[in-house]
Amino acid sequence: MTATPQAPGPLAGVRVLEMGQLIAGPFAGCVLAYFGAEVVKIEPPRTGDPLRNWRVLKDGTSLWWRAMARNKKCVTLDLRKPGGRALARALALRSDVLIENFRPGTMEKWGLGPDDLRDGHPGLVYTRVSGYGQTGPLARKPGFASVCEGFGGFRYVNGFPGQPPVRPNLSLGDTLAALHAVIGVLLALVHRGRIGADAISGSGDGAGQVVDVAIYESVYNVLESIVPEYDGAGIVREPSGSTLTGIVPTNTYPCADGRYVIIGGNGDSIFKRLMHAAGRDDLADDPRLADNAGRVAHQSEVDDAIARWTRTLEADRVLAVLDDAGVPAGPIYNVADMVDDPQYNARGLFETVEAGGEPLKIPAIVPKLDRTPGATLWPGPELGAHNREVYVGALGLDEAELRSLEEDGIV
Repeated sequence: MTATPQAPGPLAGVRVLEMGQLIAGPFAGCVLAYFGAEVVKIEPPRTGDPLRNWRVLKDGTSLWWRAMARNKKCVTLDLRKPGGRALARALALRSDVLIENFRPGTMEKWGLGPDDLRDGHPGLVYTRVSGYGQTGPLARKPGFASVCEGFGGFRYVNGFPGQPPVRPNLSLGDTLAALHAVIGVLLALVHRGRIGADAISGSGDGAGQVVDVAIYESVYNVLESIVPEYDGAGIVREPSGSTLTGIVPTNTYPCADGRYVIIGGNGDSIFKRLMHAAGRDDLADDPRLADNAGRVAHQSEVDDAIARWTRTLEADRVLAVLDDAGVPAGPIYNVADMVDDPQYNARGLFETVEAGGEPLKIPAIVPKLDRTPGATLWPGPELGAHNREVYVGALGLDEAELRSLEEDGIV
């Protein structure tokens, strides 16, 4: 029930050692594994990655784990013991990429920091994800996504004026950090000459580098025009509820059946079509509203007119009318809506794996590549499922050595 890719993924042949847990580092490893990298994930013996026990469990394992750890070779290793650290070093020296998301200083304490590995492997791309980055006065401060989303500026603008800031019911900061880590890995591999045209031509200097990703900076990176507007005009972007400051109309509107629709009618010609569709020819031809600046000045009037119209129709009817008029609009989906939607299914956004002897849908990972697509080859495996393959098959330990490591609690 797992997918079979039509061609090797674009990262085939790239070896990744994932040393981290929960979300930010592991999702970076998940994306790399989906597109063909060989990812070996280290977990503590007996307990494993805490994500194995987060949220909804089935047969004792998190359903989230089955998606997050897809395509990974999972091994156990106690990094608190010298023998465990020696094995981790051996794995790192045979990898192209190392990903870790421990608190800064932890890897150095274990003798596994970038400087500890550079002489033995100058080409290693050493990827670090942390709350506040590896430098600066807050570097050693613990930083979860929730805290870093506030520090990074996202939470301040997310919510309604005069009310407490809110968060989406997701660990958005962790996911953004993971995606930035993937970008950093790919850039570093291109520079090194491991992938892309450099790998063919032989250019690239062959040197690895440290990729330093901070969760708060990954959030900061999506703040659009907030900084230049503050510096150039002294404007502090404030929360704006369901609207977008300075762009009108783009909002969420109530319908007769209790549902809501999102309408983006902020282009000048689109606005005219929207108003005609809503039966407001007067506003469509109103010179005050001919451009965005005018509509911003009269935002309440515009939004009230749209809402009065949408309240008279069920959501599906509103969307049908706006589709006919060529106005961008759409529903607000929950996951059940997504799973049933023809567009989601036509685009292959769900993959089915077998977990615990039963089929399980997990999300596909984008972007889509037509020649070297990614694919889920197996779901997140059981704890230590690949110990023998990695330690005996890859590192060359014999069975007696593996048994000794097990007896000593190192693996």
